[in-house]
Amino acid sequence: MQGGFEAAGDLATGTLIGHALDGAGHGAVGEHGHGRCLNCQATLQGEFCHDCGQAAHVHRTLWSIVHDLLHGVYHFEGKIWTTLPLLFYKPGSLTRRFIAGERAKFVSPLALFLFSVFLIVATFESIGGPLFDAEGDSKQVRANTQMSVPELDKQRALSVAQRDRAQAEMAALKAQAARVEATGGGEAAIEARVDALDKRINKLDEDIDGIDTAKSLLGGGKDFEKGFKDGMNAGKINIHTGSETLDARIKKAAENPKLFFYKLQSSAYKYSWMLIPISLPFIWLLFAFRRDVGPYDHAIFAIYSLSAMTLGVVGLSVLRAIGIPTPIIATIFAFGPPLHIYKQLRGAYRIGRFGAAWRTVVLLLSAIFSGTLFFIAILNVIA
Repeated sequence: MQGGFEAAGDLATGTLIGHALDGAGHGAVGEHGHGRCLNCQATLQGEFCHDCGQAAHVHRTLWSIVHDLLHGVYHFEGKIWTTLPLLFYKPGSLTRRFIAGERAKFVSPLALFLFSVFLIVATFESIGGPLFDAEGDSKQVRANTQMSVPELDKQRALSVAQRDRAQAEMAALKAQAARVEATGGGEAAIEARVDALDKRINKLDEDIDGIDTAKSLLGGGKDFEKGFKDGMNAGKINIHTGSETLDARIKKAAENPKLFFYKLQSSAYKYSWMLIPISLPFIWLLFAFRRDVGPYDHAIFAIYSLSAMTLGVVGLSVLRAIGIPTPIIATIFAFGPPLHIYKQLRGAYRIGRFGAAWRTVVLLLSAIFSGTLFFIAILNVIA
């Protein structure tokens, strides 16, 4: 229940922030506009200030606060219903029209992006994601874990039995080698077999230690944390990314995964704006020789694209929650983003099919790289 209230709060907050950034909520309008603007002191010439846009008459009642809240949450100036259809069905046209100057008709890209980020956080907290359930999947993981531990027990028992037999055989060979040495000659072949058995016993010991570590990790909770720490301290678990600083942060995050995922969830949407500057260089490289497009055009393209992907994930999450089969959702999840990027590239930059196709492939690959950079940046902040 608490998660539901938090999700609703995130949604309302995101809507109001997007509403504010999009230029709404100047207050109630009076019948006449005389005197000076209460905001910028400019001389009023009508119901709105011609300089800053604020309403000439403002209310100071509790109802005005309620009105702003309801207007922000439920209306979003009505632009949202004009923007969303184009965002999903004609993203290139929406991008091109906004860049060309049609700003009053549509929700601004940044406002829409912030709204979508808060919406996806609220959705994940309440019903889960498109391919996982916030509660059901965790229960399934626990069930699978309970099934895996007995299998590991069987494997461990088999490895222990093989090690015991190898040790018994080695003891017999050593006794035989001692007798042969006393009588003279022939001990070289026995020593070779002893060396081979010794290597096999060491390998079996490593397997047994690995199984014990895996059991600790599968146990979850404190067993996971203890098993991970013990594994790292014993040198059984190693993390090598090429950066000692990054290795240390990953180890720190893995030592307390619950705290790490809590921080990740609470921080990801706060720093989601970082995806915009991270994406811009890749888009610029695709059109480096185009004189008719600039950084602003690429930024609008990136923000609308990120908003569409985020809202698409929200939509798929809702479809999963109402019972749409997972294969259908997975298919849309896999092929929807490439198709959307392709259509947006063609419409926004007015390029041909081949040009849009190869740029789509490059953008998808760069998205993986951008996501990795974003994760590393978040890891440096929270770990």
